[in-house]
Amino acid sequence: MKKRAFAIAVVLAAALSVAGTAHTQNEITVIAPGSARAALEKLLPGFEEKTGYKVIATIGTGIGTKKQIIQGEAFDVPIMQWPLDEVLASGNVGVASRTPIVTVSAAVFIRKSTRKPDISTPEAVKRMLLAAKSVSYPDPAIGAAVGLSINETLRKLGIFEQVQAKSILKSTGGACMALVASGEVEIGMTFLSEITDPGVELVGVLPLEISKPTALVGFVSTRAKDPQAAKALLEYLSSPDKAESYKALGYNPGG
Repeated sequence: MKKRAFAIAVVLAAALSVAGTAHTQNEITVIAPGSARAALEKLLPGFEEKTGYKVIATIGTGIGTKKQIIQGEAFDVPIMQWPLDEVLASGNVGVASRTPIVTVSAAVFIRKSTRKPDISTPEAVKRMLLAAKSVSYPDPAIGAAVGLSINETLRKLGIFEQVQAKSILKSTGGACMALVASGEVEIGMTFLSEITDPGVELVGVLPLEISKPTALVGFVSTRAKDPQAAKALLEYLSSPDKAESYKALGYNPGG
């Protein structure tokens, strides 16, 4: 009787182990920067419904997500921002799996119902920023890729020091929007896809001459539990039929 009870216990333990493994295999882990948040929140539920997979997304900063992948943390699908040299050299992503998803531009926003400044040319942007009493954008020192892009823009315009002196740098675009919405700050800048606060109003994207759009690119990790499932997710996110959804969220489809 004892032997039979032991045998049943072993069978049950094995069944539970298989069930737990199946559950893990039905999960896809994703790591991505904050600029991808709006797209993933919109599109991942459709992929889950279509495939039965559960997608667990970790959202961080542009620089922070790169460091995690370069250091070898295990995620099935890393979504990265340019530049990608260090990521590719790490050996932790499949180079051949590189999949352009979208590009996203840095944009200017103001408090709702206030007068929109002219940002149609580099010179107009320069005048606006020099005239502004205060400016806010995500802090590049803590890994915000859009902050690095904006700093580059300021240097191209030759006004980096002047704007820095009156800037309040925050950890996220959301925190910058809160300052502008409250009237504490006059001009805000972050990625277009992040400008969602009802208390602020979009002025427009920065001119291409001074601000190149940032590309978001996905990979299958060399540590992916199920490379085929990871590939399927990338194909879904980069599918042409998602173009209108991306445009509605402030992205440009493709790479």
